[in-house]
Formats: sequence, structure tokens, C-alpha cells
Amino acid sequence: MKDILQKLEQRRDVARLGGGEKRIASQHAKGKLTARERIELLLDEGSFEEFDMFKAHRCTDFGMEKQQIAGDGVVTGWGTINGRMVYVFSQDFTVFGGSLSETHAEKICKIMDMAVQNGAPVIGLNDSGGARIQEGVASLAGYADVFQRNIMASGVVPQISVIMGPCAGGAVYSPAMTDFIFMVRDSSYMFVTGPDVVKTVTNEVVTAEELGGASTHTRKSSVADGAFDNDVEAMVEVRRLVDMLPLNNRAKSPVRPFFDDPGRPDHSLDTLIPDNPNTPYDMKELILKVADEADFYEIQADFAKNIITGFIRLEGRTIGVVANQPMVLAGCLDIDSSRKAARFVRFCDAFEIPILTFVDVPGFLPGTGQEHGGVIKHGAKLLFAYGEATVPKVTVITRKAYGGAYDVMASKHLRGDFNYAWPTAEIAVMGAKGAVEILYRSELNDPDKIAKRTQDYEDRFANPFVAAEKGFIDDVIMPHSTRKRVCRSFASLRNKKLENPWKKHDNIPL
Repeated sequence: MKDILQKLEQRRDVARLGGGEKRIASQHAKGKLTARERIELLLDEGSFEEFDMFKAHRCTDFGMEKQQIAGDGVVTGWGTINGRMVYVFSQDFTVFGGSLSETHAEKICKIMDMAVQNGAPVIGLNDSGGARIQEGVASLAGYADVFQRNIMASGVVPQISVIMGPCAGGAVYSPAMTDFIFMVRDSSYMFVTGPDVVKTVTNEVVTAEELGGASTHTRKSSVADGAFDNDVEAMVEVRRLVDMLPLNNRAKSPVRPFFDDPGRPDHSLDTLIPDNPNTPYDMKELILKVADEADFYEIQADFAKNIITGFIRLEGRTIGVVANQPMVLAGCLDIDSSRKAARFVRFCDAFEIPILTFVDVPGFLPGTGQEHGGVIKHGAKLLFAYGEATVPKVTVITRKAYGGAYDVMASKHLRGDFNYAWPTAEIAVMGAKGAVEILYRSELNDPDKIAKRTQDYEDRFANPFVAAEKGFIDDVIMPHSTRKRVCRSFASLRNKKLENPWKKHDNIPL
């Protein structure tokens, strides 16, 4: 019996080494952790339960039968993050460059099936050279099997991808279908075709970093939701995100202890809005002052900065925040900000996370670039996302809410539950200057008359009371009481029940 136990331990030791000491040293030399080290950092200490440690590939072509390595380039299993169950797979670059084989894919599919059945998030730590060429179409079939599971799990359990090395070709599509993608600066990249292929086909000379590095995908393409400086920071931040999310679409978000009075007034907010209506201010200041302990987990911070998305807690409960940012493009909605916010709103709705919206929007960004790029359809995505959402929705208009953008930003007409305005709010079809130029075109040559008309229009419409008179605004609130009013609103909506008409699925304007 002792011999058998010893042999088991020896086989486990060999499996834990993956590609061997030399390749592990090479991984460390690049500033990267191994697949197992990443899992140890991600999960609670001692909680990891591994599956298929001894599973090996079945390929017999190109001499592969002589290279059997236990685990076949991916470590899979389940564990806990702050005591809550998650499933995880971590690709091992020290084994065949983390390339995906038929059995490698089977291991990933197994834990994804279990995650859906048991209602727990899936976290994928991607570090792979792509499809295993020696296996040909079997490797491609493996990718497709994983893709199908990503699709089936979407909206059922949260899916998080962390790109911690190369991710090329077919390998990029699995992360692309997950809810959140994070990258590691200077050591991870994603692209469908690499720099060599790009040079051959289009004659463009580009580095891997320029083509698909963290900076490219967080700032330009919006493929990634965030980037971190190293593997350790990435694992810590993923733990923080998971702690904000429900385990599945039938579970509530975790309620955490909080030490911040829900009724706390903040009188500095009474002077947040500048006297000049065209002077910008930082909307993040409002978000931080409303949140429990000023804790805000921002999503896609470097992309479409004219809108802010992320998670806060109110009374210990997770809330999704969408807010216009007057510091960038005056807070206008455009193609990128509409897509960014629409995807975030749909995630929150899928997982029953209430949505808080702070509005200061002068309209949609004008110009041929926007119109030719399809701003109509992209803007409609955000409109559609808010309109179909059945979760509790609380909206606070701080300053401008003009034109169609007023409607789009979680207005009462899109089934907003509580719609508040600060006394500084201006809710109108457009700004006073533009409105007067249209209404009194014949008087444009008389500056004094136009000035008076403008003042009259501002007195009539540059306030929240016309909307309040019609019931489109539930109350005009004091800025310093925003946290109290918002907390009470969400508390009153905890048992909200709202269902959309039965349908196979909607047809959002993609």
C-alpha cells in the first residue's frame, strides 16, 4: 500500500512540474507566473480541487506519442474566492506552449459544463500559442466545443477571461464571448492574425504589442475591459471583481459588511456643478462620494472616457453605475460610449444587478464621422439595453439632459423606477442658444432681442421643474442628500418584479 501511495505522490509531483524546471525558469524569466502559481494567488488558500491532472493527449502523428505530459497544457478545477465557489482553467505555457489539443479542450469543456450545472462563475487564465498544429482539425473542433459552451453559459454564470500571454487565431474568440476580459501589460496580446501574416497580406509592418497589446485593446478596440501591470495584480483585481458579482443569474450579489452611514450627507456636492453651464467637472467625484467607503471598480476605464461604467456598493450591495463624464467631449454620447454602456447595462440586467445612472448629457456627438459610422444604430443599442432591463433603475440628472440623449439615459419613459434631478438640472429638447436660433430665426440680426429670447427660454426650460410637473421626474433633490435618496430608493426596490413579454430572444440593433 505504501508503495502505491508513494507512486501516486511521485506522479503528482511530475504532473505539477508541467513542462519541467527549465521551462518554468523560462516562464519566470519573462516576468510571468506558472499556471499553478496563478491559481494559488487567485483562489483562497488550500481551496483548489483539481480535475484531470493525469489526462494526456491522444495524438500519434509527428512523433507526438513520445511526448506525453500529464495535464496536457491546462490546469482545471474549482475552488473558492472569499468562500464562494468558482471554476477555473489555467493554460500552462510550459507544456507545448499552452497549445490547445482535443484533450486540452475536453478538460476546459468539463469544468464549464459543471459551472453551468452548479451555478458558479468560470475564470479562464489564457496563456496559449493557439491550436496544436500536430492535431489539425481535432484541435479546431476542440475550440468550437469551447465556443459553444461560452455561448450556453452567457447570461447564466459570469465568465471572466484573463489574457496572461499570447492569445492568437481561434483562441481569441472564446475570451471575446465572455463577460469581462483583462490583460497584463507588456506580456499579453490578442489578435486574429499575427504580425507576420499581416506583413505578408497587407504589407503593414507592426509589432505584436501595437497589433494586439493591452494598450491597443483597452484604448482603441475596446476588446479588453482593463489591464494590469503584472500577474499578481491581475489575480488580486479579479478576486475583487468576483466579490462584486452574483454566482449565477438566479443568485443575488453578495452582501458585504459596510461601515458607511446610508444617510450620510455630503455638502461638497452642493457646489460640484460650476456656475458656468459649459464648464466641465469630474463625475467620478460624485460616484465616489455616493459609494460605500468611496470604493468604485471601474470597467473599461481607458475606452470611451465620455461615459463611465463600473460597480459600487450601496448598503453593502452591488450596484452597476453608468455616468456621463463632462470632462470628456462634454459628456456627449457617441458610437463608442453607446456600445460600452449598452454592453455593461445588459450584463447588469442579466445578473440582476441594479443600475444607477448619473446624467449630464448635451446630446449625441454631431459629425459625418459619427453618422457614417452608424451612430443611429449604436445609440439605439444603449436605448434598447435600458428599455429591456427589468432590474431596479435609479437615475439622477445633475445638469444637462438634452434631446434624444435625455430619453436614452434611463429616463422615466424607459421604465426608470426612481428618476431624480438636482436643482441645477436642465431638461429640454436642446440648449437655449440653439432653440432660440430655430424659434426666432427672423430676429437673428438683433442681438438684444436674441439675448432676451435666450434668457426667457432658459427661465422656462433650463430647470428640472417642467419635467417634474409632468411626472417625468419623481423629485428634485438636494445634491448633498444624493447618497441617502439613492440608498433608500434601491432598498425599496429589492423585491421588484417585472417581466418582459415571452420571446425566444430579442433582436438588439447590432
